[in-house]
Amino acid sequence: MELPPGIDWITGASSGIGRGLALRLAREGRVVAASARRAGELAALAAEASGLPGRIVPLPLDVTDAAACRAAVERIERELGPLALVVLNAGSHRPVAAASLDPADFRALVELNVMGTVNALAAALPPMLARRRGQVAIVASLAGYRGLPSSAAYGLTKAGLINMTEALQPELRAQGIKLQLVNPGFVKTPLTDRNRFPMPFLMPLDQAVAAFRRGLGSARFEIVFPRRLAWVLGLLRHLPNRVAL
Repeated sequence: MELPPGIDWITGASSGIGRGLALRLAREGRVVAASARRAGELAALAAEASGLPGRIVPLPLDVTDAAACRAAVERIERELGPLALVVLNAGSHRPVAAASLDPADFRALVELNVMGTVNALAAALPPMLARRRGQVAIVASLAGYRGLPSSAAYGLTKAGLINMTEALQPELRAQGIKLQLVNPGFVKTPLTDRNRFPMPFLMPLDQAVAAFRRGLGSARFEIVFPRRLAWVLGLLRHLPNRVAL
């Protein structure tokens, strides 16, 4: 369960899994730089952590701004210390229907879910590579395993993140960086509260955060939860289209 010594940075930390993980790490005595676009939510998060062994430092950020991501990493390294763990969790979802297909929905999710992750990753890697140590967790989704109804845009971005992480892992491992892929299923968060369809194996947030934290301390490349949904979608991914669709 040990994590590398240094500073943690979590994007998408104002709500849901990112917020829960930031509090969990602060309870363990770690210093967490928490980023999201909503400065007020980050300030409230830092206040909630004020009595914990560690602390949470609000770092408002729009990850779609590559220059802002570089500035955020420079500030962390200058004011807090060397980056040890980076959790790239910022993302969103927009349901897509074939009858009202809108390129703007795809463009918005690609910019946030994919390019936002790439921007933050590109900013965080240089100091880690220079030290030849560090840990990075990229949050994708089990929705990236197989095309699911209403998830044409969201699933596209998450499948891309899965592919990207798999492609980068061997090279980063050789450079001393532990890269992990995190594929959550349905977790009860403000994002899933918007859904108007059945969500099988919906997982309470505290259980999801605990599973995430266990995975970070393991040697596993892929962290998945809930496991039952991962098993079902993993099976669908390998079935012929005539059976799975």
